[in-house]
Parts: sequence; structure tokens; C-alpha cells
Amino acid sequence: MSKVFVLGGTGFLGYYTTKELLARGYQVKTMALPPVPADNLLPSEVELSLGNINELSDSAIEALLADCEGFVYAAGADERVVPDAPALSFFYEANVLPTQRIARLAARAGVKKFVVFGSYFAEFSERWADSMPRLKNEPYPNTRLLQEQVAFAEGEGKMTVSSLRLPYIFGTMPGRMPLWKMFVDQIRDQPVFPALPGGTAMVTVEQVAEAAVGALENGVHRGTYAIDALNMTYKDFYEMIVEALGQVGKTQIPVVTYEQVQAQYEAMDAAVAAQGKEHGIHIATTGQIQARELYLDPQDTMPVLGIRAHDVKAAIRESLEKAVRG
Repeated sequence: MSKVFVLGGTGFLGYYTTKELLARGYQVKTMALPPVPADNLLPSEVELSLGNINELSDSAIEALLADCEGFVYAAGADERVVPDAPALSFFYEANVLPTQRIARLAARAGVKKFVVFGSYFAEFSERWADSMPRLKNEPYPNTRLLQEQVAFAEGEGKMTVSSLRLPYIFGTMPGRMPLWKMFVDQIRDQPVFPALPGGTAMVTVEQVAEAAVGALENGVHRGTYAIDALNMTYKDFYEMIVEALGQVGKTQIPVVTYEQVQAQYEAMDAAVAAQGKEHGIHIATTGQIQARELYLDPQDTMPVLGIRAHDVKAAIRESLEKAVRG
């Protein structure tokens, strides 16, 4: 495999994946939505085109991919988007249909390895199928599972397709604000910010890039890889935000049960619905999730994909410091 196409190479995950591919000796071609977030973001050897690949004809996409053996799908909508109801339709059209089409055309163009950037909500919707069946039917996890399945099906017998199920990701890049700014803004100047008792898996963006290249090189067809490097409680994460804001001693992070906030969260869902909108994961469901531990075992994927050890807490601090500066 000599050349890899990265869809979304100027985005956060695509940028680091492109850098990792170049460091390993691959040629990289990418297409991304304009504008480029910073001058000279990618080195000159990267074949960069700006535009929306979904607006190209089938023949144009096949021609674009004709010299590529690998493909990394680092595009789509995540659960932060709050679309018009029904959210299922939005995420289906944003994530499932484009992935199916691109995977089909990639296989037709001769691509041999295809990696989808997905979500660890797909992982937990399967793990918790009995204890929390509602999660699998939430619009965002439901369509992330569908996204994987259509890509797998399009590759069947022609192309190895695997999926990375990504947790919380930390790091910075030129020209883009970390998504964690929304957490920083929520906690800024607050005397109290409650945390639910659960926690989450976390990785650095460099580890996502390493996992992507590892999946291209070693991933198996229909393989799903829920990557992780550090498990942390929400309380500890919020405490790091408090520290980054310089609010230690001024902001308290009490741990509360889901039952204590359930009515408030259900009211928030009702208010969103009254506006004709719907979350990809309803706020009440998010509360139930955050009362549990979305923890993974790093050793399940690090050796298989060649993910290296990184200082995740240092990456969290770097992300939060940039978010605080605004």
C-alpha cells in the first residue's frame, strides 16, 4: 500500500492521520471542505483538493481514488449536532448514505483497505444491549452501527473494511478550537457544576492516527476496534477543567445520582422537542450513560493496531488551556 486517501484531511482527526501516514512513508491524497483552517497546514507533498466529495459524480470519485490502495473516512456528523427532528433521518443522511456510496466507489476503484472513524457509542450500544437497550435505538448510535454495516457490506469480497470506535479525544491543531471549549464555557464562573458518577475512555489524537494506520495495515474485514488509553471519571475530568480555568476553590464538583437530575434532563429534552429539534442521544439518555462507566481495556486494541503510549493527561491539559484562551 503506497498511497492512502484521507477524507477530511484538514479536520482534527484527518490532519493527524495524514501526518502519521507521511511519517510512515505513505503518499497521501485528501479532499476536505474549505476553507483550510491555517496557512501551510499540510506539506506540499500532500495532494489536497477542496470541496464536497458528495457533490462529485460516481465517475469523478472513482477517478480520484484510482491510484489509492487505502482510504480513511474521517468525515461526518457527531452527536454534538442538534438537527431538526427526526434526528435519525439527519444522521442517516449525514453518516450512513455517504459512507455507503464512498465505500462502494472505493471498492470499484480498486481500494483494498478502508477504515471508518466511528464512535464508541456503537460499542456500548452492543455491550449494553440487555442492560440499556434504549441506547441502541437512539438516533446517533443507531446510525453509527448502520454506517459500519453498510461499509462492511460494500467491501465484502472486494475490500477489507474496519471501524475505529472512538472515545473522548484530546489534542490541538492549528486553526481549530478544541471541541472541549463547550465544557469549559459551561463550567466557567460556575460555583457548582455537578458530575454524574460514571466515567469515560480517553485517547490522544495522535493515538487515533496511529490506530488508523494500524487498521489499514493490520485490520481485519468487519473488525471493530474500540480504542482507549486512559479511563477517567467525569468528576476528575471536570476538576481538570476547573484547574485550567483557575477556579480551584471557587467551583465545586459534587457527584450526583441520575435520579437527582432526571427531571431536569427530561425537561431539557422536552424544550428541544418544542423547538422542533432532537438530539442524536437524548439528554435524559446521556444522563443515564454518564451514570455508568464507559471504560475500555487499552490492551484490547493497542497491541493489535500498534498504538503507542502517550501522556493523555498532558493532552487534556493542552486542549483545555487552548479552550480557556479562546
